[in-house]
Amino acid sequence: MLAILAITAPIFLLIGIGYGARWSGIISREQLQGVGVFVLYCALPALVIRALTQQPLEEIFRLNYLIAYGLGSIVVFSAGLFLCLRLQRQPLNASAMHALGMAAANSGFVGYPVAAMVIGSPAAVLLALNMLIENLLIIPATLILAEMGNQHGSSLWQTVRQTVLSLAKNPVLIGLSVGILIALTGLTVPGPIDQVINMLAEAAGPAALFVIGGSLFGLHVKGMVRDVGQIVVGKLILHPLAILVAFLLIPNIDPVYFAGALLFAAAPMISIYPLFGQRYGLGGVSATAMLVATVASFFTLSLIIWWMTLAGLLTM
Repeated sequence: MLAILAITAPIFLLIGIGYGARWSGIISREQLQGVGVFVLYCALPALVIRALTQQPLEEIFRLNYLIAYGLGSIVVFSAGLFLCLRLQRQPLNASAMHALGMAAANSGFVGYPVAAMVIGSPAAVLLALNMLIENLLIIPATLILAEMGNQHGSSLWQTVRQTVLSLAKNPVLIGLSVGILIALTGLTVPGPIDQVINMLAEAAGPAALFVIGGSLFGLHVKGMVRDVGQIVVGKLILHPLAILVAFLLIPNIDPVYFAGALLFAAAPMISIYPLFGQRYGLGGVSATAMLVATVASFFTLSLIIWWMTLAGLLTM
């Protein structure tokens, strides 16, 4: 257990440092947003580009992994949508947001730093694969359903078009496209540019954790026990369980990729979840859910690492 805490403790200490920096006034909300912009627009795209250009493309894009992770995420998203929409009779936009919180992990800001410490360099490859699922499947489905629920007079086609245009500006997907282009064409990245990419990629993990910690400052848990509770349980327990079952059903997946998928799935929800929630009238619930899930993930991630060690997926 001490070996496991040696992995998880530094990660959550960095989150704590971010929280402490905001609490003490060392860094303002606007300055923290600037660090977040750096991570999202510079560090994470560089990390994805490096991951896609360090080894042959056919060794990175493993269809069985994409099918397994996508299947597990879709099952959880659908279950969350059914629970809220059909059983609890919540509006479509609220149901879609609840489902998003359960099925889309914070791959860039939490999942990658944790996986990198546990499984090493394959974590960057998994980041690229998981972001394909999240940015091309789960998030678009959420936005389309939520916009349909708002019923602003836009047709389904207009909603889909707006979502696609928005995704086309996503910096991580742009980095993904650049990385694939370089890998397919066999272009050699000039030395100075390659060094810059490496430097930015190395900054992604620590800076992302710092931003998560600072973002948690000022959030309060009050009067939202049922909604927050089911989102957090769905994200930290049901999502990893669904990924576990999906990976057991799909054959010939590298055990390292299997372990990494569980770590990514066990991360809290995506960092922009509160922003989406605020857009659809669920700012308080989504922000509180992210706070609770981030704190609770210290324990759930430690338990998952411990279980994977006992099961032989990891060697400590």
